[in-house]
Amino acid sequence: MTSASTLKAVRLIHLYSGILFAPTILFFAITGGLQMFSYHETTRGSTYVPPQILVHLAQLHKKGTLYVTPKRPAPVAAPKADAPTAETVKPGPAPAPPKHNALPTKVFFAATAIALALSTLTGIVMAWKYARRKSVVAVTLLAGILIPVVLLLL
Repeated sequence: MTSASTLKAVRLIHLYSGILFAPTILFFAITGGLQMFSYHETTRGSTYVPPQILVHLAQLHKKGTLYVTPKRPAPVAAPKADAPTAETVKPGPAPAPPKHNALPTKVFFAATAIALALSTLTGIVMAWKYARRKSVVAVTLLAGILIPVVLLLL
């Protein structure tokens, strides 16, 4: 193979693999960005209730399934007769919470997710605009959308 034909083959592999996986990359970039700020779950001491769509999308992102296992309630144990009562047990000092501020890291990773999504969208637009065979690009993009959906339904 000559250098020109090798480069052409590499460009075509890059084009079609990029278009095929672009929908999945967009999905993971968007859902990962939302998870950075815990929009998919209720945090301790909060009254926020996430929309079910975010709960299911986060479950798909993390576990590869849409099925969310219901949380089991904590078992209520009856106190033992020989166990010390609450009055006799003195609680020790509570551990100090960590003083690390995670917000700057979360903002940076959310910006990374946005940049990844924008870069992927730009790649899709460029693939469409500069493709000689737009129908092949469209079919490959459609396959990139349908393959994960079909695999999810199996």
